[in-house]
Amino acid sequence: MTSKNIARPLALAALLGALALTGCSAPQAGSAPSSAAAPASATPSPSAASGPNGDFATAAEACAKISEQATGATLLPLSAAQGKTAELKQYEAELAATAERVPDSLKADFANLKDVAVAGVTDQTVFSSGKLQAAMAPVTEWIAANCK
Repeated sequence: MTSKNIARPLALAALLGALALTGCSAPQAGSAPSSAAAPASATPSPSAASGPNGDFATAAEACAKISEQATGATLLPLSAAQGKTAELKQYEAELAATAERVPDSLKADFANLKDVAVAGVTDQTVFSSGKLQAAMAPVTEWIAANCK
């Protein structure tokens, strides 16, 4: 029964990770529609946390890091279950740092994902109750809309 309780969050994490990463792996040139695309010659503004890339130099960097950290957030309880305290603290610190760097339009949702994922380290009901899925949804939507 314990392995079944662990398998569900792991399967969910793998699925969410695959969904999050598909947004970053799509090619940017060629068949992309020109509806609301950013200008090709946009000048980078590294201190513009409120810009479309947050505190990341490029959209590609923002997409990669946000996807990576969102996926990693779903795996925090696995690290805790394996007793990897040092890794867990490192993941939590990286997640918090990324939460500070995301675009303003994503800050609240990403901070919520971080908080819910960290709570899931000690409270496994975060996964079975759907709280993690609910917290991940707006982040996944942002990735789908902005990482093409």
